[in-house]
Amino acid sequence: MTGWRLGWMVMPPGLVDAGNRLAQNLYINAPTLSQLAAVEAFDCEAELEAHVARYAENRRVVLAALDDMGVTSRAPSDGAFYVYADVGRFTRDAEGLCRRALEEAGVAFTPGTDFEDPTGPVGGSRVRFSFCGSTRDVREGMEALTQWWLKEFEEVLSTVQKELS
Repeated sequence: MTGWRLGWMVMPPGLVDAGNRLAQNLYINAPTLSQLAAVEAFDCEAELEAHVARYAENRRVVLAALDDMGVTSRAPSDGAFYVYADVGRFTRDAEGLCRRALEEAGVAFTPGTDFEDPTGPVGGSRVRFSFCGSTRDVREGMEALTQWWLKEFEEVLSTVQKELS
């Protein structure tokens, strides 16, 4: 609740005492109206649980689609609503891949060069998918991307299948 002098912190248990000593400097003189509004805003557990359930389903949809696409090397995706994946077996040009997918399949995702050293060896072979939209949008997007991907990388996938056999 930026500007309202209200909020919360998540910290390791060993830092709670120190955090409590500093906390008064963060929220001293919060207006009564802000405090009352915050109580209402922070008391929406049902809404929070609905978001958590939606993100879990969206994550499942994205991971299943990536499996279908042969994109199996991924960072754990249990800290946010993103999946960071290695597409190096398909391309070393993540920016070009993202551009083509947007133009040809109508699906946007982000090249790894936005998150790593663009001159380094791995940013061009990694991409990030977001699953923060509605489940319907995420499902439709991943279906469109999967169809496009399977055509775009048919030869690579055929080679990978032979290697796995």
